[in-house]
Amino acid sequence: MKSTHHKIYTLALAAGLLFSLATCKKGYLDVNQTNPNLTEHPPINGLLAGVTYKSAVNVFSAGNITSYYVQQLASPNTGSGSDIYDDVDRSTTWRYIYLNVTDIRQMKKLALQRKAYEHLGVADILEAFNMSMLTDLFGDAPYREAWSEGENLKPGYDSAKAIYDSCLSLIDQGVAALNLPDPQVTLDASNDLIHGGNKAAWVKTAYALKARLLNRMSKQANYDPAAILAALGNAYASNADDAQVTRFESLSLWNGVAKNNASGTLDGWLSANFVNALNGTTYGVFDPRLPLITDTTRFGDYRGTANGVGRTGSGTDNSACALSPNGYYSRGGAPLLMLTYAEMKFIEAEASFGSDKARSYQAYLDGIAANMDKVGVAAARKQAYLTNPVVAVGVAAFTKDLIFKEKYVATFLQPETWTDARRFDYKYKDFNLPRNALLNTFVRRVGYPTSETSRNAENVPAVGSLADHLWWDK
Repeated sequence: MKSTHHKIYTLALAAGLLFSLATCKKGYLDVNQTNPNLTEHPPINGLLAGVTYKSAVNVFSAGNITSYYVQQLASPNTGSGSDIYDDVDRSTTWRYIYLNVTDIRQMKKLALQRKAYEHLGVADILEAFNMSMLTDLFGDAPYREAWSEGENLKPGYDSAKAIYDSCLSLIDQGVAALNLPDPQVTLDASNDLIHGGNKAAWVKTAYALKARLLNRMSKQANYDPAAILAALGNAYASNADDAQVTRFESLSLWNGVAKNNASGTLDGWLSANFVNALNGTTYGVFDPRLPLITDTTRFGDYRGTANGVGRTGSGTDNSACALSPNGYYSRGGAPLLMLTYAEMKFIEAEASFGSDKARSYQAYLDGIAANMDKVGVAAARKQAYLTNPVVAVGVAAFTKDLIFKEKYVATFLQPETWTDARRFDYKYKDFNLPRNALLNTFVRRVGYPTSETSRNAENVPAVGSLADHLWWDK
């Protein structure tokens, strides 16, 4: 795989410039060694533009790792590290998340000073969003000491469970802040790149994130379906509520991947596992979302690349499917999805399965329909799929396996898909280890980046193997 690392780390919009890293005190990431021309007093809405944009970029960065682990993407190169579970250095993703949380905390500081309660709420929600994403990749991480006063280049690590608990608290605090009366500064629509300054939309996103995190506990004794369903009651009601970014400095990021591939810089190839799950090979039903993701090969069919095997053709002869420059997820201006209504319906299906199977089954069907509407499936094709006996099995024959199977498609390219794969123990039909995998079982975590092991080795937790289960995956 040729990784697509984005140049788009800072965003300059007509609505306002990002003045972020120069404002922070020297510490863990040494982030004040940046452009000395940047202001030390950034406008709060300039920070808002930066942190909303970079939160979506971080989803792309994480998804460009995890989509290979769940075999939605495959490398065209034999034995690529991401395909075969090599301990690839993930310093870039780690750093991007920490730098964004640094900016989020700067926005929070300004919000407290200026009684900008809406910004305060958004900051809390986005900190929870970014840190939960980081711990779902790496596990334990610096948190309490990562932003301590003064210089601390070797912060201690907090347990991932403690950070998870902090994220849930941040979500509740964020909702409370958003509901405070008389903010002295309100969200600026042009600089809020996720919800366009809509406070009510942010409240829904807070509850959507809470439902996601509560559902993370499905293997734990204290899993609480009632709490998940309560959160969902305050979350998204339609695709219009989705948290996503659609404004970019240049190309939308997956569109950049598709265009690079089309021009010969091979990237964004679809895994044979994913293609077979949609083309009728694995499940016996053709999924109409497939033509909205990729194009047919020169053979006139849909075929993917086996993870670990690499390309069988020249790479430029259209012998295997890749992200299409015209596909929903990778066309010009394609949204970077963060949390979606479709995901919420699948969470509802899972959480209600044990108490109300009829509700669960309907939520499962609604989740499929929502995702199909999102990507633009024609009504007749959507109806044909939803009524196919492979999909419309009825309440009595309905299983949790079907929820995970359909959510796997609806969360295409999302880091959350890997979380689901681990919670599901990779039990997708015909889902096998990559060829020449370096582990004898499926990958369960990301190794700590060299940026940590080289400068903070005494605090970095030991990792026995990338097959080690994270705390919620036991």
